[in-house]
Amino acid sequence: LVGSEMCIRDRYYTKLKDNFPFSPYTVEAELSLGDAFFLDGKYPEAAEAYKEFESLHPRHEAIPYVLYQVGMSNLKSFISVDRPTTSTQEALEFFGRLRETYPNSEYAQKSVEEMKNCRRLLAEHELYLGDVFWNMNNYGPAWRRYTYIVDNFPDVPEVSAHAKEKALSAYYRYREQQSQKAREPVSYTHLRAHETTLHL
Repeated sequence: LVGSEMCIRDRYYTKLKDNFPFSPYTVEAELSLGDAFFLDGKYPEAAEAYKEFESLHPRHEAIPYVLYQVGMSNLKSFISVDRPTTSTQEALEFFGRLRETYPNSEYAQKSVEEMKNCRRLLAEHELYLGDVFWNMNNYGPAWRRYTYIVDNFPDVPEVSAHAKEKALSAYYRYREQQSQKAREPVSYTHLRAHETTLHL
């Protein structure tokens, strides 16, 4: 559907829900509203519509689909690795709930691959942060960030293997920085200040 038709459809579903809350068509409209947002690429709005449906109809037969769609809406909200990971983390949470609560659902099976995608994006975000510290010559924080990836994302081998190599390099550079600081001569100003303190 084109944008204008989608807007008309959104308004129709919203009006039906508000004016006829007990109509048998209202439940379908509530679910379709989430689908309409999703198909239109309005992923944050879709996620909220699906979550509202779940809160209103927690025992509805479509809940496995709804949980899956909340996850997909959040996952499709991903922009780039340098942005906050809130939506990706929520996607992972909903896929996990789906697999735990409805393990035999077809959507639970489909969510397995999507959870891998979420984990990969989270690992790549951590790698990006490590690289930022590295490029700023802040090797201590870079080393800790790379080590965090190695410890927490063994299921993302292509990222954790690279992080392991960078962690070793960052650690050695960090140790060199610390050694260099220890060898730096005390400045004349610092020495005079220290002598003044001793004479007080």
